[in-house]
Amino acid sequence: MLETLLRDEWGRLLALLVAQFRRLDLAEEGLADAFEAAAARWPADGEPDNGPAWLLTTARRRIVDRMRSEEVLARKMPLLVVDAGLTQEAQQVMATVPAEAGGEAVTDERLRLVLLCAHPTLSREAAAALTLRLVLGVSTEDIGRLFLQSKATMAARLTRARKRLAGASFEVPTDLADLRERVGIVAEVAYLAFTAGYAPGTGPDVVRSDLAGEAIRLVRVLRAVLPAPDPEVDALLALMLLQHSRRDARLGADGGLVLLPDQDRTAWRLEEIAEALAILTPLAHAAPAPYLLQALIAAEHAVAPSSEATAWDRIVERYDELLTLRDTPVVRLNRAVAVAEVSGAEAGLKELDSVALPGHRLPAVRAQLLERSGRDRDAIEAYEEAIALCAHGPEQADLARRRDALQGFASRPVDENTF
Repeated sequence: MLETLLRDEWGRLLALLVAQFRRLDLAEEGLADAFEAAAARWPADGEPDNGPAWLLTTARRRIVDRMRSEEVLARKMPLLVVDAGLTQEAQQVMATVPAEAGGEAVTDERLRLVLLCAHPTLSREAAAALTLRLVLGVSTEDIGRLFLQSKATMAARLTRARKRLAGASFEVPTDLADLRERVGIVAEVAYLAFTAGYAPGTGPDVVRSDLAGEAIRLVRVLRAVLPAPDPEVDALLALMLLQHSRRDARLGADGGLVLLPDQDRTAWRLEEIAEALAILTPLAHAAPAPYLLQALIAAEHAVAPSSEATAWDRIVERYDELLTLRDTPVVRLNRAVAVAEVSGAEAGLKELDSVALPGHRLPAVRAQLLERSGRDRDAIEAYEEAIALCAHGPEQADLARRRDALQGFASRPVDENTF
């Protein structure tokens, strides 16, 4: 039960504490103390009838004790700007601790907490880490592991992020444009964390589906607390679910990386694909937007029985639309791959001429298209360039395997009887 409460109630309870006490550090420490106390006492005393209420009361007492012990320091500490009415409402909830501690009133505070973590003063990486910590309750140690940093390094980074928020406003922006901008930042932060799970830049893991799963959970929270449906947030969830559904097929029997064309599609998780398609159905005729177009592209892959049977012409059309909204090297690179499927490898190579992208992905794609064109020597050189630039062990191993296979073929004498 306690693990479920940590997962489902952390953000809500923390938001109430922040609303009352106006200090992130005290609220977070007090709630962490409450969960530790529950872990020590509940196995012996039994679980209370109202776990959230018990945790809320215990956290409040711990915070009050801390405030008394640091009274002089507290007077100099910059506080979050919290509306007096909201503070009073939070205090009333604390005083009564109703059974509905996770009801609508708390949902409003949780939205404030989500938007606070997406404050413009924070970098996207810092916002992602802080959101995982404050909204979802992911431990500092786990966040460090997810972002390939030590616990100490991540703790210091989170501390700096909290200090940047000292004096910030804990409220939902009243201006609709401002609210949309902040929601957009939250969505970007979530997708940043998700991408870090499925495109690790370094480290031994082929994928980090646990980080991707936490990012999906964040988008679900965002959808739940928004005052009105947001089509791009819906599309982002669909996009994540479609990509996440392939996680079991991304690893081969040897633990190596398996690219999309070679994946066993029977290992894809159909329930997640079905949920994503249900989300996308009412959005199919909505105005084009970046997450929506990417989700529609992912949906084409999800419904195709094989890579060869994929509707690549429709995917190219979606990328053309996406380029008008977000002309980035990554979009151009992905479009070149789709063009190669429609019009041949040479056409894809021609599209790559307009792509300027640092790192290993551009030469890796060029190598594969050169290989398909029969230009083995050029392909080997491109593979070697990609290998030299790649810092992610599993991807580097996959590139080396492809290069070695091609070198072996290129070095064999030609047997005229073969043709």
